Amino acid sequence: MSSVSFVCFGEILWDILPNEEVPGGAPMNVAYHLQQLGNTPVIITQVGADKSGEELLRLLKEQQIDTRFVLTTTEYSTGLVNAIPQPNGDMQYTILQPVAWDYIQYDHELVKAVKQAKYFIFGSLVARNDVSSYTLLQLLQVANTKVLDINLRAPHYTQESITTLLQAADILKLNEDELILITNWWSSFDSLEERTAYLYKTFSLQLIIVTKGADGAMVYDGEAFYYQGGIKVNVIDTIGSGDSFLAAFLNHYARGKTIPDALLFATKLGAFVASSKGAWPVYNPADLTVGDK
Repeated sequence: MSSVSFVCFGEILWDILPNEEVPGGAPMNVAYHLQQLGNTPVIITQVGADKSGEELLRLLKEQQIDTRFVLTTTEYSTGLVNAIPQPNGDMQYTILQPVAWDYIQYDHELVKAVKQAKYFIFGSLVARNDVSSYTLLQLLQVANTKVLDINLRAPHYTQESITTLLQAADILKLNEDELILITNWWSSFDSLEERTAYLYKTFSLQLIIVTKGADGAMVYDGEAFYYQGGIKVNVIDTIGSGDSFLAAFLNHYARGKTIPDALLFATKLGAFVASSKGAWPVYNPADLTVGDK
């Protein structure tokens, strides 16, 4: 099966947990899982000229992820996030700034890479700084299918910045809390479906993916809603589970699989990652039988 070309743009960092440091950042996590699933992702980001940055580059190369566009700066340090586990298995994050990925400089070589890719995946967190935000907005002008992975982390977003990104997106992925928060900016609604349909119509989207934690996920394509229930697992931590979900869904969707098939596979991988430690568990996609009876 031939691979699909993806570009992931945004933050790359270390999650500082109580007892260890683990690699993180949604774009890097998505790229890791796309690679695991047989694709050829490229990541556009920036690290500092420090040991933390060197180690992230080493890890990416070890996973055979294309690092041509992982830039290095001497002006800012590699991104760090203090991650505090909560009783329910979720994480509370304190995202330090300014850091290297806040200052991803626009470059014509980046434009070439984005133009050549079938999918351009970006998040909302990287738009917190004017430099990276400018680069992102330039790349969105030349990108093919634009996938927005909303990641609302207060105080790193505004209604204006999120609206701008929604206007650029083709495919939107967000969780139910983010869906409620964002749609409340404009109106009140009686259901998640009403909120989803409102965003779909208002921003002329092609597809909206809403994750609902343990309750699974739903997808809206403008004609129908598709639902997938959650898969019960023993949650170790939820770091990267949403990123793996997105990678798995896009992997199937990009290859012409049906939305229900893509949803089921994405839910399986997300559950597997939640039942594993960290965002980068080792697995063989063919062996992904979590939730099977």
